[in-house]
Amino acid sequence: MKTIIITTLLLMLTYSHAIERGRDYMRDKICQEFNHLGKDKFRSLAIIMNSRKYTNSTFEEVKSIAVEIVALAEKCCVEGADPECYTTESLALSAKSCDPNNPFPKHPGTAACCREEGLERKLCLAALKHPPKEFHTYVEPSNEELCGAFRKDPQDFADRFLYEFSIDHSHTPLPLLIASTTTYLSIVGTCCTHAQPTVCFLKEKLERKSLMMLTDLSNKACSRYSVFGKEKTKLSYFITYTQKSPNASVEDILTLAEDASEVLAKCCDSLEEDCVQKEVSNHTAKTCNKLSTQDKRINDCCLDNSGSLQKYVCIYSLPWDKNTDSSNVARPTPECLCNVDCRQREIYNYIHRFAQTFTYAPEALLVALYDDSLTVANSCCGTEDPAACFAGKKPPTKLFDLLSKGNEMCGAYTTHNFLDFKKRLREHYHKALPSASEDTISGLVEQRSTFASTCCHLNAPPSYCGLKVQSEVAYTCTGSGAARKDFL
Repeated sequence: MKTIIITTLLLMLTYSHAIERGRDYMRDKICQEFNHLGKDKFRSLAIIMNSRKYTNSTFEEVKSIAVEIVALAEKCCVEGADPECYTTESLALSAKSCDPNNPFPKHPGTAACCREEGLERKLCLAALKHPPKEFHTYVEPSNEELCGAFRKDPQDFADRFLYEFSIDHSHTPLPLLIASTTTYLSIVGTCCTHAQPTVCFLKEKLERKSLMMLTDLSNKACSRYSVFGKEKTKLSYFITYTQKSPNASVEDILTLAEDASEVLAKCCDSLEEDCVQKEVSNHTAKTCNKLSTQDKRINDCCLDNSGSLQKYVCIYSLPWDKNTDSSNVARPTPECLCNVDCRQREIYNYIHRFAQTFTYAPEALLVALYDDSLTVANSCCGTEDPAACFAGKKPPTKLFDLLSKGNEMCGAYTTHNFLDFKKRLREHYHKALPSASEDTISGLVEQRSTFASTCCHLNAPPSYCGLKVQSEVAYTCTGSGAARKDFL
């Protein structure tokens, strides 16, 4: 628990510093934990915290702010220090963060915050953070490279690992991230001094496998939650479960989607050490209970006796299933759309039927359909004659066309190997754009194959794929023509 307490304090101390309220209490607690943990552990946690917050920063920038935080604690937490030391030094650090030439992590919102004064400035700076990284940049070195760097400078090795791993896992719940990084550094320290390093690494990493899986999965899930918020996260899981198990009932799918979003709401910012593990176990049990009798693939996962995490990973990794026949989907009725008690359920039923039909369609397209339905409801339900308003709204046929094309593209990507998929893309573009040059065709093939390899997956990166799809939706649904020919 000591580790969790200090990380809570660092959350308030780092970069923008603690709020004025209770500053003596804050000073006392920081000093208590600094003196209990010691300089090195305190410094490591400062690196983790700032790496999570500033995912686009350099190692040198993160190290600079960590050094300043430790220096503040060292100066103000010694016996006999001036009672005003913490206040004076934190104010000086705050002023330094507003110097355009400061060595700290950069953020485009810093200048606006620094135009504020006092508490407003501190609160503004505290709210600044970079978005989560959807594509990891840390590549684990070979065992020989690890041990070489470790032996050369153990402290620098540890600092760089904490930085690189933390910026890639900025939304892994904090206790889990601390456990994962601490365990890994312990493995390196043990195996690099072992008589048989290769055997040692193999054994230790195998034992760490479950912790690493949980670290990665929770980071992806909590990143999605930070992008979508609770309601859109529920919709995301609703679409995912429907495309994964299209024969399951809408009631069961909705129940599981609501539970998944509740798990993330509870655990992503939790300081409980076992929150993720406990809640994932519970959610997996509910999933098996709801879907195993309706879906053979999920039932096979649920029969795995190696533990609830392995069952969850098995279910999580399942690809799209084949679609069911849900042709001629009726639009939601005005009576229900204008009734707050059944509006959301009506729209979810509507999305469920499309997700059953277009099981390979990128999730962002189905989210766009949900948004369109909600926009229509909001615009018509406040009018004098909602029924007439709804009748005057044309179905989003261009969006339906995109759903069909996206489903076709991702279906082709899923059912063919990558080289064959690119060959088919080239043939498609030669037919669709007979006058295009070979360079143009090659560019389109690379563009579309890159999109497919990134976004034609369940659990695809939400921000990257969402922006790509949104730009296509905006072009198609506001442009003068149908979908662009470069979108399959």
